Amino acid sequence: MKKIVVLTGLIALLCFTSCTSKKEKPEEEEKFTVTSPVKIDTSFTKEYVSQIKSVRNIELRAQEKGFLQNIYVDEGQFVKAGQILFRIMPKVYEAELLKAQAEEKSAEIELQNAKTLADKNIVSRNEQAVAQSKLQAARAEVALAKLHLSFTEIKAPFDGTIDRIPLKLGSLIDEGELLTSLSDNSQMFAYFNVSEPEYLQYQTEVKDRADNKVSLILANGKPFEYKGNVEVIESEFNNETGNIAFRARFANSGKLLRNGETGQVQMLVPLKNAIVIPQKATYEIQDKKYVFVVDKNNKVSSKEISITGEIPDLYVVSKGLTENDKILLDGVQKVKENDKIKFEFLSPKVVMNNLRLKAE
Repeated sequence: MKKIVVLTGLIALLCFTSCTSKKEKPEEEEKFTVTSPVKIDTSFTKEYVSQIKSVRNIELRAQEKGFLQNIYVDEGQFVKAGQILFRIMPKVYEAELLKAQAEEKSAEIELQNAKTLADKNIVSRNEQAVAQSKLQAARAEVALAKLHLSFTEIKAPFDGTIDRIPLKLGSLIDEGELLTSLSDNSQMFAYFNVSEPEYLQYQTEVKDRADNKVSLILANGKPFEYKGNVEVIESEFNNETGNIAFRARFANSGKLLRNGETGQVQMLVPLKNAIVIPQKATYEIQDKKYVFVVDKNNKVSSKEISITGEIPDLYVVSKGLTENDKILLDGVQKVKENDKIKFEFLSPKVVMNNLRLKAE
């Protein structure tokens, strides 16, 4: 009987100790950090997909029909202006030139005879005029034959790089057939499309417009060594996309850029009175950005936002928030819709100072 009493007392003591321990160490409710968006004047780098083109890129086509007799260059070769690239068999055109020159000589003799006879009043001056016309026609035929003969030699119109050569020696070429392309890669154009609002800001807000100096990020993710200049804006918007094309010029002394490459043009865009929030205050669902907004009852609710720009650690918000809202800064993965939370409010200035980027 005594053993049962002692055992019962031990159990009671343990229960009391356990309950006392729980009362002494109550579970603390987690406290979150909350801040507000901030309105500042800043700038961000906007990226645009670009198509890279040579300053001059032309197709070289045959101007006469014939057999491809000589190819003097190779694909990818750099050539100088005036250098002979191809020759189409010239025999037929050489013969035409010889025939035209013979007719020219005959017309010269005929004119000389007509002039002599006209001076002696044996024939009228009209006969001399007819002979003069025949000579002019013969000279025109000579000039035309020389032109056709010159077309059998295809020369480079400017310094550049040869593209693919689709035809081989001995190929029968039709008039107008493509022989190759020639690209002047000394400088390059980067074309990129800008939305209508961005275009209007660029054109009208001169003091705060985007810098006409732009950078180029290549397809391998590395920056191109030279800066470019925005120098041309096309005349019309694309009706389907609502964009307008800008053109930037880049030096290309190392010949790294080639016609047809792609890249990303980076333009520094200024923003006045921009609403900015820390990137870590956001979360993403199906390519849409959200934040948790804290109401006056300390309840959180998700809100979709639109991002117009991105700078290190910060997002520029175009729609969804005002500077008077309170947003959850830390713990966005820990709360659920309509959770009531305890929080500590940090001023946007303190939050910004703790980020790597200091707002200007």
